[in-house]
Amino acid sequence: MDLFLIRHGQPDWAPDRIARNNPDLTELGREQAQRVGHRLGSLDRVDELWASPMNRAQQTSGPVGTELSVDAETHQWLQELKSPPEWDGSPQEEVERILIESQFRTMDEMWNGWPGGETFRAFHERVVTGLEETLDSHGIHPMQEDHRALWGLDDPDKRVIIVAHAGTNAVVLGHLLGLDPVPWEWERFRQPHTGVSRLTMVRVSTGWAFSLRQLGDVAHLHPGMVTV
Repeated sequence: MDLFLIRHGQPDWAPDRIARNNPDLTELGREQAQRVGHRLGSLDRVDELWASPMNRAQQTSGPVGTELSVDAETHQWLQELKSPPEWDGSPQEEVERILIESQFRTMDEMWNGWPGGETFRAFHERVVTGLEETLDSHGIHPMQEDHRALWGLDDPDKRVIIVAHAGTNAVVLGHLLGLDPVPWEWERFRQPHTGVSRLTMVRVSTGWAFSLRQLGDVAHLHPGMVTV
């Protein structure tokens, strides 16, 4: 399997300094999406395109699908970690204050997420469960319960693009590479907006293992267009 993971373009988190939990892309974000779409359009083929339902991912997957002539499949499990509902419509200064203070949380507090939002434990379980169920429906499954790093598969040549988020993509990367989760996956696998990450599968013993070949590459962007 050849798996590309794309982070969405730059989101407009706080138009008029009012926070949004499900923002649209900025004008720069839309240009980033066009450029990554053009880059991926040079692939000789893509079998499937999967996308998060959130606005910023949908607006990024649109140009990708157009360039590849592939319709995106929306998967709910690809949503980013869900922010507290009360953040939506709040002054951006208040959300920024919470995010700054969160850097000094204990480990237990990090696992529990922000008060009122999705816990990281629940987020990780949601993404991993959805990923494994979707892969299983495509003939890709862990070979052994106690050794998830090796996989069996029906079609080693299948190529899939995922358009999602920094956190979601990081959880996918960590799980497929057989790493134990941490509640700072975003930092373990840093990805700029529309960064391209790639996993391929290599033959190992009687199964297949995912191999990281690219992480957050933004060769399609001019240096001044790179945002995080």
